[in-house]
Amino acid sequence: MITDFIPIARAVIGVKNLKIITFGPRPQDFFACNAPIKGLYEIGVEIEENSELDLLVAYKAHENDERIPAVCEDMANELGVMGNNYPEMLPRMAQFELTLLDWAQEHKGAREYIVFADKCWPAFPEQFGFEPCYVNSRLASRGIPVACEVDIYGALSEYIGACISNDAVTLLDINNSVPASLYEKEIKGKTDYLLTDTFMAFHCGNTPSCKMCADRAVKYQLIQHRLLEPEGSDPDFTRGTLEGDIAAGDITFYRLQCDSEGNIRAYIAEGEILDVATGSFGSIGVFAIPEMGRFYRHVLIEKHYPHHGAVAFGHYGKALFEVFKFYGIKDISYNQPKALPYKTENPFD
Repeated sequence: MITDFIPIARAVIGVKNLKIITFGPRPQDFFACNAPIKGLYEIGVEIEENSELDLLVAYKAHENDERIPAVCEDMANELGVMGNNYPEMLPRMAQFELTLLDWAQEHKGAREYIVFADKCWPAFPEQFGFEPCYVNSRLASRGIPVACEVDIYGALSEYIGACISNDAVTLLDINNSVPASLYEKEIKGKTDYLLTDTFMAFHCGNTPSCKMCADRAVKYQLIQHRLLEPEGSDPDFTRGTLEGDIAAGDITFYRLQCDSEGNIRAYIAEGEILDVATGSFGSIGVFAIPEMGRFYRHVLIEKHYPHHGAVAFGHYGKALFEVFKFYGIKDISYNQPKALPYKTENPFD
């Protein structure tokens, strides 16, 4: 029992010593990013919000930093020959990595641990000259999650999962379905999962390389290339994503979130990543969670959860539930079995 309590204690103590550093305004259209920060203070988290200009100034100050070659070498070793598609990009990304790490050390204040939530588009790639995704993935692998799109509660959720699992975590979109044709060909009959139990979890390229298949590589952001760069041109500043399928294995999909009235709620769902090629781009995997369709409808949509979910690589629902109880969260949802209807679920369906 003491052994079971260690990761719970690590998460509770870690949060009490955590500072979240953000760069850029929270996007208007994402509830994930605009949720009230009142809940952070209630559980003891400190927050420091900065402008993207602050980050750009700090980045430029790191030009020709003598540590850049060593970081480039480490990146090249991590990516390997097949994954290092743009070796000329490594100095820019190394410069950014050093900028974030130095900022964390210089701005810790009285706190011991740091996570980031950064504005990563649309201005970032054009001004910095690359996409930040690969650097974000590298920091996440060291226990310093960097949430996309200034998702403050996403960064907090990732950090809690890192404390509990003592391992790398990631943050992914949960709003992509698995094509019926892919389900019929690769999943049906090979597992007990229904199509509604499956979904594509995706982001541009932020998942740590240690959690991805061997063919992962630095590539470019397909959508932003179409939107931000000249039509028909080769990718330039939209390069920098870490792309590939996420490796199969057990996962816990979860999130802590503050609602519009300042109340904190959370959800937890255990499942797995299937050994199925996605045929798509970004950091992506085919996920399966029992009764996911009902959970999506009666929890994620009904309770206004955003499109980002944190992913811990393993089954950690028991520990997460206890941690959320320690934070005083009263509303903790999970993927209920079919025999246990949700409060608003029609019993006659």
